[in-house]
Parts: sequence; structure tokens; C-alpha cells
Amino acid sequence: MAAVPATGGEHVSPVGAQEYAARWARAARRLGFVPLSAAETERLLLGHTVRLAGALVAADFSAEPAEEVGQALVAAHLTEPGTLDWSVHALGDRFCAQVVPDRAGLPETADRIAALQGALAAGFARALRNRTLSQQERIARSAWQARDQVERALRDSEARFRAVFVGAAIGIGIADVHGQIVDVNQAFADMLGYTIEELRQINVAELTHPDDAAGMWELYQELIEGHRDTARVEKRYFRKDGSAVWTDLAVSLIRHDDGRPRFTVAMIEDITERYELQQRLRFQALHDPLTGLPNRSLFFERLGELFHTAGPDRRVGVCFLDLDGFKAVNDSLGHDHGDRLLVVIAQRLAECVDGLGHLVARMGGDEFVILVDGGAGLDDVVAVAEKALAAVAAPAEVGDQQLSVSASVGIVDCPVGETTASELMKAADTTLYWAKGEGRGRWAVYDPERSARDLARSALTAGLPAALNRGEFVVHYQPIVSLLDGAMIAVEALVRWAHPERGLIGPDRFIGLAEETGLIVRLGEWVLGQACRDAEGWRREFPSARLVVSVNLAARQADDPAIVDTVAEVLERTGLPADLLQLELTESAVMGSAGEPLHSLHRLAALGVRLAIDDFGTGYSNLAYLRRLPIQVLKLAGPFVEGIRADDPATGHRDERIVDALVRLAHALELGVTAEAVETPEQVERLRALRCDTGQGRWFGAPVPAEEITARLRREGTR
Repeated sequence: MAAVPATGGEHVSPVGAQEYAARWARAARRLGFVPLSAAETERLLLGHTVRLAGALVAADFSAEPAEEVGQALVAAHLTEPGTLDWSVHALGDRFCAQVVPDRAGLPETADRIAALQGALAAGFARALRNRTLSQQERIARSAWQARDQVERALRDSEARFRAVFVGAAIGIGIADVHGQIVDVNQAFADMLGYTIEELRQINVAELTHPDDAAGMWELYQELIEGHRDTARVEKRYFRKDGSAVWTDLAVSLIRHDDGRPRFTVAMIEDITERYELQQRLRFQALHDPLTGLPNRSLFFERLGELFHTAGPDRRVGVCFLDLDGFKAVNDSLGHDHGDRLLVVIAQRLAECVDGLGHLVARMGGDEFVILVDGGAGLDDVVAVAEKALAAVAAPAEVGDQQLSVSASVGIVDCPVGETTASELMKAADTTLYWAKGEGRGRWAVYDPERSARDLARSALTAGLPAALNRGEFVVHYQPIVSLLDGAMIAVEALVRWAHPERGLIGPDRFIGLAEETGLIVRLGEWVLGQACRDAEGWRREFPSARLVVSVNLAARQADDPAIVDTVAEVLERTGLPADLLQLELTESAVMGSAGEPLHSLHRLAALGVRLAIDDFGTGYSNLAYLRRLPIQVLKLAGPFVEGIRADDPATGHRDERIVDALVRLAHALELGVTAEAVETPEQVERLRALRCDTGQGRWFGAPVPAEEITARLRREGTR
């Protein structure tokens, strides 16, 4: 609690003064806003309480302290009417009883209290009035100062605008909402070749270039209707002499006080030189510098516009053209001759579609493309492609050389709604690749089904390495059966791809891809290892069966100098005896091989591994060379065996004689013979009659997992 200041009045109660000040402070805070904290308010009012008490008990009474207290309340911003009311009424008997309880020997206090109350109210009112008058005076002074500043700023603004208007390097014009020019500066007049007075008689519509009038007037209409406040465009104006000037135009709307459009202010900069430079740069950016034809960027820009604006049924065609053997021209005659030839071909291509509205572009190198817009169908696009091929094929005089080249063209034609720009060009590129693969000087038409097959093939090619790493390949085994007693004496290991999305994929769909990518070596090693492990398991469980496992070797594996070491390592790792492993090589892979491959075959035979020639009869059939090979088995090609079926006696008789000759030849060379593709009992009987040793095919069993071979061995062992 705040301390009571010393007063010299022995009749004043310190405790009472403090309690009164506290009640006064609470009342003030309850009755209105107080800018002081509770403690600060109580401390302030305690001083006023003591001062009022001192005036009340003073020997020489004066009400002036109460008037000063009233003024102090206003100075402290305790100006709420309720606060004054409480302060005056509380300065009565309650004040005396609480602050001056001991009034013995004091004169009558009622008159003094009344005088203090009046003085307090008077001081409060006088101070409040003085403050109000002072505030009003400050407000009035500020208003006059603000008005003077506004008027001065307006005059300065008008002066600055006039200085800018007259001396600006860019054109400035003012027009009313009807387009009538009100005023222009000299730069505006000089830009358009008029005098200022002449322009004041002209409507802006008379200056607008007809090619961009519609778009400009839409913007202008929005301005004068108040829908927008500014607009900025690049547009052309007519000069007085009829020539055009390109400008950067910025228009602003000036409104009435109530918001209604009043004037438009236009600021115009002459950008003719810049615009012409931009056009030259754009031409250079969108045209091939060598041939002058549109380049790749402009072609795709036009193609994108076509897809954006055309209806879904509108047809679009593309002829994607690539020169055949152009690299030979560059390599033999030099790039200068090559470039000059490209210029000649570009001119011919442009001429052959001249007047048809088609776009010819150079895509880069010796590639060109023709965009056939709005054709009636595929026949129209093919006609364009044939004209282009004829134009390219004509001999060209380049310097002292007469050069002749051909081209391949990929053709795509379809409605806009059935494709996209990127898909269209991807299809055209694919089709060009087909045309290149089919020969020179021809065109090919896009085939969605063929493309889907190519995509699937590409997807399989890309997925092969990861599939091998993830262990997605499995080995199935097809029985090889003795034609003498029907016993299963061998199995051929055939790899399958257990694709996680496409299911089980046969080797005909991925072995060729593995050979193309070189992955066949890794895949072949894996198949060899898996087949030997399974064969060793059968040998341990069925030792009397002596089941041979036959594994195909691709040409790349046979050519690999490390093949012998690989086979030896697999046999050692799995424990399979070498004589239970048979390696099959195609006739084309071994007939005519010399050097390392032939040496490797002899080393494999030295290991004790059996060697067989697969698909015999479809390759070189070099019988003299056959004697040099260390092989044990010939596997007759499937077409010969298929031909001896009973449904075609004429063909069957001829093929039967071929099979008979091949079997006799093999036996003469002390080789065993296996017939592939055996599917009917009639084939079995004829092959047996021809003394063929073993057979393989659907009749004896389809390729199955190793578990089913195990089950078959158990069944045959219990007979």
C-alpha cells in the first residue's frame, strides 16, 4: 500500500486516507477508462486525498487546493463524468469520518466541505473546457494546414504533369470516353506525323490498325465501361503518310469523383525497331539457318496450335522423312557438299507441297517432316509422302558432282481427338524406323498393333537384367524318350520367365532379346547351373535311371573362350557326372566354326560332356565338316518330323524319305538321332520304323517343372 505523505495535520488519519484513496481508485477504474495501473492510480489519488484533507483542517481555509485537484484529475485523464460525480459526493461526511475522524477543536467543517466540493468541480470543469478548446484549436489548425498542403500538392502535381506531358520523350494523349482526342503532347504528334491541332480533331479509332482493331477495342470498351483501370498492349498505329508504327501502349482510366469513367490517358512508346529486331530474332530462332525451312521448334509450335484449336474429328497427318545413306555423302565428299545437298532437298520438299498449305520443317541432320493439316484421310498423306520421295530421288547437281539419294518416310494419319502431339510424333518416329528396316526409298504406315508389339519387346528387353537379378527365371524340362521301349532317358532344360505381371513367358519371346543384348551369357550360365543341380538331385534319388539333362548353348556362349572353364566349374560345384550333361548347339553355330569355337568343342568333349547338334537339317549341312565335330547326337529339325504326319500323304512321303536319309547318315557317323516335335502316335510308329533312336515332343510330354519330372521318375521306377 502507498505511504501517506507528511502533511503537518495531526487531525488527518493516515490509515483512513489510504483506505479512502483505495476506494476512490476502485471507483474511478469501475466508472471509466483509466490510463494508469491500479497501483499508480491509488498512489495518485492518495496524494489528492491528503491534499484535500490538509485544506479541510487548515487554520486559514482556502478552496484553491480542491480546484487544483480537479484540474489534476483532468490532467491524469480521469475525465469520465461518473468519476467527477463520485469524487464530489464522496468529499462529504464520509470523507470527514474516514480521513479526519478527530475534529475536536476544528471549526465547523460543513461550509468548508461544500466549498471544496464546488472548487473541485469548478477546477475539473475549467480544466476540461480548456483542454477541449485546445484540442479544437489544434484540429482546426491541422485542417487548415492539410487543406493548404493539398492545394499546394495539387498545384505541384499539375505543374509536374504539365512538365512531363510537354517534355516527355514518349507520346502522351488524353481522350474522352467516346475516343475523341482531347490533347496530345508533341512526342505523340511527331510519332504519328500529325500536328497537335490535327490530332485534337481525330478519334482514336481512325488511327487503329485494322489487323488488331478488334482486340484493342475490346480492351478499350472494358476501360470506358469502368471494368478495368489499366491496359497494356503492343499494337500498330497508322501514321499520317499511311505507314505503320509499332508501339508499346499503356492506357489508364481517369474517373469522376463518383467513380464514373471520365478520360483515358495513353502513353505510347515507338518500338518499331525493337519489334522488327524481335521478328528477325524470332525468325532465326524458328527457322533452320542452313535451309531456311521452319525448324523443330516452329514445327512443334504449329503442331501444338493445331491440337489446341482443331476439333476432335479433324485429321492430322505427319510424314517423317530421313535420307538414306546421307552419312556416306558427308564421309566421301565432305560436309560442304552434304550441306549443299540438304539445301537442294529442302527446296524440293517445299516446292512439292507448295500451294497445299502443308508445313515442311527440318528436324535436324538429314531429317525432315511434313505436317499434313486437314487431309481427307490416309490416301492424301501417302500421296504427299510419294511426292516427297520422288522429289528427293531426282539427281541433284552439287558443284561438279551429280548426287542421287533416296529417303525413307514414316507416315501417321489419325483424328486429332485420338492422339496427342507427342504421341503422334513418337508414332511417326517409330514408323520411320520400320521403313528404314524394310529397305530404302519407301514409306511405311503406322500400325498400332505392331507398335504395341515393339513396345512390349522393348519393355521385355529393358526388364531382362533386373529379372535375372531378382530370380524371376525358372527351368522346365521336356522328356526325351527312347523310341525302342518308351523309357525317359533324358530331359531338355528349357528356361521360362515368370514375369510378375505377364505370367509365364516362353523362351521364344526373350531368348532372342537376351542374345541381342549379350545377357544370354549370364542367363545361359544360370540355366546350366540350375539344370545340373536338378540333374544331380535326380541322380542321387534315382541312380539307376541315369537321366541325362540336355542344355542349350547359344552361339555367344559357344564362342566364349571361357565356356569350358564355366562348364567344368558348374560340374564340380554341383557334383553331376560329366556324361549326364548334354550341351545342344544349333547347326548354324557349329557348322563352319573354326579356331577357338572348334577347339572349345573338343575340350568340352574331353571333359566327358555329351554334345548334340540341334535343328539339324536347316543350316549348312556340311557333311564333311560334320565328321570333324566331337558330337554324339543329331536332333532332327521339327519341320521334317511334322511333315511325316498322316494328314498330308504327299508331303509326308517326301519328308519321310528326308528323315530316313538323315537317320542313316547319323548312324553311319555313329551318332544317335533324336526327333523333335513328335505329337502323334503315327509319327512315333514311322520314326520307330525308320530306326530313329529317341523322340521329344508333346506326345511324350510338355515341358514341366522339375518336381513333375521327379514324380514321373518315381512312377516309372515302380513299374
